[in-house]
Amino acid sequence: MIARAALLGCALLAFGATDASATPEEDRAAFIRTFQQRFPDLPLEDYVYGGFMFNKASRNHYDDIMAFPPFLGDIERGKALWEKPFRNGRTYAQCLPDGGRNLAGTYPRFSEAENRVITFEMALNRCRRDNGEPEYRYDDRATMGVLTAYARGLSDGMRMNIKVESSGALAKYEEGRRLFFRRIGQMNFACSNCHLDNAGKVMRMETISPAVGQAVHFPVFRGGDELYTLHMRYTRCMTQVRAQPFPAGSEAFNNLEYFHSYLSNGLPLQASVYRR
Repeated sequence: MIARAALLGCALLAFGATDASATPEEDRAAFIRTFQQRFPDLPLEDYVYGGFMFNKASRNHYDDIMAFPPFLGDIERGKALWEKPFRNGRTYAQCLPDGGRNLAGTYPRFSEAENRVITFEMALNRCRRDNGEPEYRYDDRATMGVLTAYARGLSDGMRMNIKVESSGALAKYEEGRRLFFRRIGQMNFACSNCHLDNAGKVMRMETISPAVGQAVHFPVFRGGDELYTLHMRYTRCMTQVRAQPFPAGSEAFNNLEYFHSYLSNGLPLQASVYRR
């Protein structure tokens, strides 16, 4: 408890949470309270636009690009993978609840049987494995990347609904939270330094987005053509602070995604969007 308090102390105090054993819902409320105090004129629903929410011209630019997205070809390639039957004749839609619709917002989930966090991409790979197909690499844009871009889009509009309902789930959530606040790399940065402490500020010509609202819009297409899943983005962030990244699909990133996604509970999903 002492080590955890030392690790989180400064960042937690910055947004009014003095109890290092705060519940997930208390964490989410503290993040939202901090951002709403800092940006009182911005409605919570706008957080799904990331850094674009801070500037009307940037938001208009985003809306113009999303009217005719340059990355539709990637989404179509993902649709082709989704609809292509496995060798046994079954499809992704047949092995996921409700044909995969309104599902992505319930991931990551904690598996009591396996004592681990299961992401949506893991569910897609398990579908492949259970139907006799090789699993895709989690960092492969041409397979898992485009498949996720289409499959997550089947849940557009649903509200993020991540659950942490057991002691085992809470332990994984807390591991993700610790990583979010942990300073790493030669630059000694944590996720929280950018996406909590400095959200709304400009760095390298980009406005830093708040942590709340981030998880609902992945994958993103940076510059309109370079696909990033959430784990690919984690990898890039770690590289930028000169840290050795965890592999995409690793337990560390799965737990980080669990914590990170919970912060956006209640916000609507929109997969495959433009980012600078």
